[in-house]
Parts: sequence; C-alpha cells; structure tokens
Amino acid sequence: MKGNQKDSSEKPIWDRNSSGLSMTRPGRLMIWLMLFISVTYIIYTLKIVSTSHPCEDLTSESILQQRPEKKAVTVTAVTVETAKHEATDLNHVVFGIAASSKLWKQRKEYIKIWYKPKKMRGYVWLDKEVKIKSETGDQENLPPVRISGDTSSFPYTNKQGHRSAIRISRIVSETLMSLDSESKKNVRWFVMGDDDTVFVTDNLIRVLRKYDHEQMYYIGSLSESHLQNIFFSYGMAYGGGGFAISYPLAVALSKMQDRCIKRYPALYGSDDRMQACMAELGVPLTKEIGFHQYDVHGNLFGLLAAHPVTPFVSMHHLDVVEPIFPNMTRVRAIKKLTTPMKIDSAGLLQQSICYDKHKSWTISVSWGFAVQVFRGSFSPREMEMPSRTFLNWYKRADYTAYAFNTRPVSRNHCQKPFVFHMSNAKFDPQLNTTVSEYTRHRVPHPACRWDMANPEEINTIVVYKKPDPHLWTRSPRKNCCRVLQTKRNNTVWINVGVCRAGEVTEVK
Repeated sequence: MKGNQKDSSEKPIWDRNSSGLSMTRPGRLMIWLMLFISVTYIIYTLKIVSTSHPCEDLTSESILQQRPEKKAVTVTAVTVETAKHEATDLNHVVFGIAASSKLWKQRKEYIKIWYKPKKMRGYVWLDKEVKIKSETGDQENLPPVRISGDTSSFPYTNKQGHRSAIRISRIVSETLMSLDSESKKNVRWFVMGDDDTVFVTDNLIRVLRKYDHEQMYYIGSLSESHLQNIFFSYGMAYGGGGFAISYPLAVALSKMQDRCIKRYPALYGSDDRMQACMAELGVPLTKEIGFHQYDVHGNLFGLLAAHPVTPFVSMHHLDVVEPIFPNMTRVRAIKKLTTPMKIDSAGLLQQSICYDKHKSWTISVSWGFAVQVFRGSFSPREMEMPSRTFLNWYKRADYTAYAFNTRPVSRNHCQKPFVFHMSNAKFDPQLNTTVSEYTRHRVPHPACRWDMANPEEINTIVVYKKPDPHLWTRSPRKNCCRVLQTKRNNTVWINVGVCRAGEVTEVK
C-alpha cells in the first residue's frame, strides 16, 4: 500500500525515457485539436471572402431597389396566411334552398325571415319559373331564383316517392357549378335546406367554425322519428333540417354525383341519394343535433322547452306543426322568435332549471321562448326530457317511436305546468344584460288541494341574462338560474347565467 502511494504522489507530468523529455499522450491530443480548429477557421474565412459580392455592388441604390421587392413578398405571404386562418363567417357560406313552385307563394315568407341578401349568398332552386313580385319585397328579400336542370334521363323506380328527389339531390352540385371562378375563391361551405326551413345563421356559423373547411365534411342531423331513421338511415343527414358540405367535398361530389344517382333508382328521396354518394366517397355523417328535421305533428312546445345543450341551428316542417307561439300565424310566430335571436342568438332556447324553495316550485327556463312553473319538485334528469306535447311522424301517441327519451305531460293534475310565453325581449346597455318578459298563457287548470303556493297568482316572469357570445367555445353545460325574492306576488324575477364555482342544480 505504501509503495503504491509513493508511486502515485511522485508521478511526473513529463516522463523520462532513453530519448530525454517527451510530452504525454493527453498533451499531444490537445495540440492536435487546436491545430484542427485553426485550420478550419482559416478555410471558412477564405470561403466567405471568395463567395462575397464585390464591394461596389453594395451601393445604397442597389439596397433601396431590393427592399420593396422583399417587403412585397412578405406582405403577400402574410395576407395569404391571414386569409387562410380567418374565422369562418357568413361570407364563406353559400346556401342552396330546395323549393317547389306549387308552394312558393306561402313558403317564400319563411325564407324572408332568416335570409339577408346583403350579408348572405345563395340560390333558391325551383322546378319551374314563378312570378317574382317587387311590390311584396320578393326581389329585395329573397335569394336569386334558379331553375334546376333537366333530370328526365335519370331512372327513378320508387313507387311511393316522387322523381323531384333527383332534382333536389343535385342542388349542391348545381350551386357549385353556378358560381364563377372569382366567387369560388372564398367559399368554404355549402348549406342545404328546404323552403320551409328557418336557420339561425349565427349559430350555424358557430357550428361550422369547429371544423376544418379544407377537409371533407358532411354535417347534419337525424330525424326525431326512430322509424324514419330505420326506414332510411341513421347515418343520413335529413335535408329539411339542413346540412353542410365543405367545399372540397362539394367538388368531389360534383365530379361523380350524376353517375352515383344512376346507381340508386329505387331510393325514395333526395337525402338518401345524397348519403349513398357520401358512402361511395367514404365520408360519414358528422352529427350536429342543433339541425332539426322535426318529423313530428302537433305542438313543438315539449321539444323547444327542453332543447339539448347545443346551438339551436334550424327548424323544419313549419307547415306541419302548430305555430310555436299561441294565437298567431306560423310566420308571425317565427318572426317573434327573431327578437331574442338578435340580442343573444347563442343562448336561444337554452334550458336552465332551478327551484323556488320557499314556494316548493320547480322552474324551467327556455330562454327566449318560454318559462314553466311546476308545483312540487322535479329532478333535472326529468326536466331535461321533452314532454310529449307532439305526435310522431305517423300521428301516433307512441313514445317508443322517437330517437330520444320523452316524459308524460303530467303525472298528476296538480303538476300540470303553468306556461309563460316570451312576450318581449330587449338589451339593457346600462346593466349589460338582456331583459326578457314572459306572460302567462291563460288556459284552464284543474283544482289542486296541495298545501303550497299557487302559481296561478303569477302573471309575469322577468328573466335577466347577460349575453354570452362565448357560450359554445367552452365545454357544454347548462346555465344556472336563480329565483330572486321579491314582495310583488304577481311577478317572478329570475337571473340566468354561467354557473358559479360549486353551484349545483339540486332538488329542493
């Protein structure tokens, strides 16, 4: 051990050998490394000098001549990139509306409610020419009218349907072909609908912004009728409720659709033909349940008062169902709904559920449409289910015929709801909130012996709600509502808004 310690402590930096002093191995490596770095630096410097431009070329004049060119390229690149990532808006959408000359006189009034020619693009596709009356505002308030191409050469063998289905199924392709090259540049989506369909265009845009318009998308929803979905398809968008097709998909469809249609002469309608071609293209339906076919009869109240947590995009079959507000024509009732639509389209028909614990009431607010007051306590799970105020498409009171859960109108005559329909809505700039009023719909109510406050004393319900344009950029959740206590017995005040931290809709 001692010998080893001595050798270690006396080890020299320079070793002696028969030739005298010599450098150790680490020292030699260090010198070679330094020489390699020096040679590399010299070669690199010579390379720069040999490839540099002569000094006389770098004049102030030549520099000034180059600057504008570089700047122009940069601005162009930024402009293209900005346009590419610009949020989808109405100017990126083209509507194709299927219409019939026989029903044009009455159904054009539905189109006037939602279509704004100065802000939107689209065409109405008819089977033959109709009179456009300037005195009724048709020219100023309707899309341009086009006549569908001749489809007599296409086979149609379905005995229950009508061959107009072929014409209607080609509307997206014909709309694409009707656009010139300049108009096509900023088109991202083609939206199809019927002449008795009303769109909430702000909510339509909210839905479309979720998807990449440069990809192939086929967006829509199913029928409310379970039987309709079985007969046709659970993978098909029902065109009455409207559907959207991205531009790349519309281009691909237009190239093969006529050949595709000829392969399916036995299909019933336009929607199943469209879906058959989508299947050949390999594009499935992307379901957005805010598109409403409304394959039902009767009163839509139960469906509208318990709308799912999704933007309300469209409604169809307005000629089949009753007016959505009582004692009004169908057109006037839809126009009434546009009042809250304009001040807070994102919150339209969204349901909030709360309880008045002092009076033992359950309250359901369908914002912009109606408020219901029930005696007793209903769980949120029950209130989320539409009440059966309607019949299915085959006019039967069969609750198993729907593609969703429903509940009876009332289990006990004391629990028949007191319904308050929206009578007015406005925006208060000082409070930065919407103020909507709901007036009681006067219908007979059976006598009730329950020992609790009687909602029959209430005449008006006032709902305060701040507009929330970012409602659908967050995860889906119902708003919470709170009953505000007041000494006035004939009016109820309610606040609706984003749920606070820890707030839960508990049965009380």
